[in-house]
Amino acid sequence: MNESYLKNVIEAALLAAGNPVPLTELQRLFEEAVRPDTGELRAALDALAAEYAGRGIELKETAGGFRIQVRRELAPEISRLWPERAARYSRALLETLALIAYRQPITRAEIEAVRGVAVNPNIIRTVIERNWVRVVGHRDVPGHPELLGTTRDFLDYFSLKSLDELPPLAQLQAMAEVNLQLALPQEELEPLPAADPLGEGADGGDADEGTDEDELSAKGSGSRELVAAPAHLDD
Repeated sequence: MNESYLKNVIEAALLAAGNPVPLTELQRLFEEAVRPDTGELRAALDALAAEYAGRGIELKETAGGFRIQVRRELAPEISRLWPERAARYSRALLETLALIAYRQPITRAEIEAVRGVAVNPNIIRTVIERNWVRVVGHRDVPGHPELLGTTRDFLDYFSLKSLDELPPLAQLQAMAEVNLQLALPQEELEPLPAADPLGEGADGGDADEGTDEDELSAKGSGSRELVAAPAHLDD
């Protein structure tokens, strides 16, 4: 198959999909008689990635597959396409999500023990509704509390192929910038404090109350996306 044609089909598919596309789906774009194997597809993807070097977009592989997205360093400029004031995720939500990501599977009581403050039920509801977190089981203790873990959507949203790519805890503050690169342009992550938000000594000074509930209500489901996302860890 002509390499230029192969790259053009892949590029068009990734731009049109609106979601990360796995290799198996990319293969199904072609007639069976001329269907490229995974090696040919990866070679074409590598060639596309090289062509995008130094440009405003990049080819990224996440847990859900491949997608074309805006480069992170250009996010501040591109975000001006949406002039309305961005809603912000609260520090409480980000700390809760980080705890689930780094210490999963984890119960709500264990999250509260680390943060030193009760978890607002709206926080758990929001991360589950976003499909970033799901119930992965129950702790074998009285009451059988739910165990929470992250999903493939979480990995896709933060441009990760696996949990092994999570940055060290000291770099968590930089993760806040990922939101601008990704979807939901009317939402903007509030930077975490310089101190380790998962440290056992966290004082929970920003208790899950007051404006947290309002901040959690913004969904942004109708927003135009800069890149793609979705799928489940157990798919």
